[in-house]
Amino acid sequence: MGKTKFFIPFLVVVLFLGLSSIFVVDEREKALVLQFGQIKAVKEEPGLSFKIPFIQEVVRYDDRILSLDTDTIEVTPSDDRRLVVDAFARYRIKDVVQFRQAVGVGGLRVAEDRLSSVLNAQIREVLGADQVTSDTILSEDRRELMRRIQRQAQISAQGLGLDVVDVRLKQTNLPEQNLDATFARMRAEREREAADEIARGNEAAQRVRALADRTVTETLSDAEREAQVIRGEADAERNAIFADAFGADEEFFAFYRSLEAYEKALQGSNSSMVMTPDSEFFDYLRSATPDQ
Repeated sequence: MGKTKFFIPFLVVVLFLGLSSIFVVDEREKALVLQFGQIKAVKEEPGLSFKIPFIQEVVRYDDRILSLDTDTIEVTPSDDRRLVVDAFARYRIKDVVQFRQAVGVGGLRVAEDRLSSVLNAQIREVLGADQVTSDTILSEDRRELMRRIQRQAQISAQGLGLDVVDVRLKQTNLPEQNLDATFARMRAEREREAADEIARGNEAAQRVRALADRTVTETLSDAEREAQVIRGEADAERNAIFADAFGADEEFFAFYRSLEAYEKALQGSNSSMVMTPDSEFFDYLRSATPDQ
């Protein structure tokens, strides 16, 4: 009974020490075994590992590709046209020992602060180099500029034990005050172009209307002239017909003309006429009397 009393606590202590000396390294991470702050072992392969309980500790670091968004900065290309640039980078911890020695207990927070400073410096250096204009940055050459930033940042980040996988420029805009001025200038240019187009349209419309008015005037004039000719020819033909009829039967022609005169004179409700009794107007309306 006495041995059992001491054996169970001993077994618990041994089990606790055994469990405390075992740790598992995940496939997505790397681990360092530290003893009083000094690196004693590097565990980069996933699996089960051991450490001295209470004396050694395990520090784990992510082995995956990580993302870092940089702060928005202003750069001045060679054409002195300031731009606001916002970038992001993809990186991973390449040398965990060098990383620990560079950042100490600060870990990723300190590493990202330093990497952000490196990226901002390289962005300013590459985008502010000679022969690099704002148009170059906004063109297809932007891809080559990003590769240059990535290569130079990679060299600087080696001292941190980091591998810069990729760098991308998310946005490249004009500063707010320049942007407003640019929009105002673009608006003024578009309004001027619109005014020019309207003026040209009005001028073309005036030409079309003038041409149409002239065409109408000429057409009416030609039609009136042709009508006058046709009326003159008709009157001449009518007079010729009347002349032929008068020559063929003068008595009948005089009778026909009198009937026309009666029709025109006696139109409407007023049929009263004042004239002398011996007027020739009613010669064909008088009753015939026998000769005395």
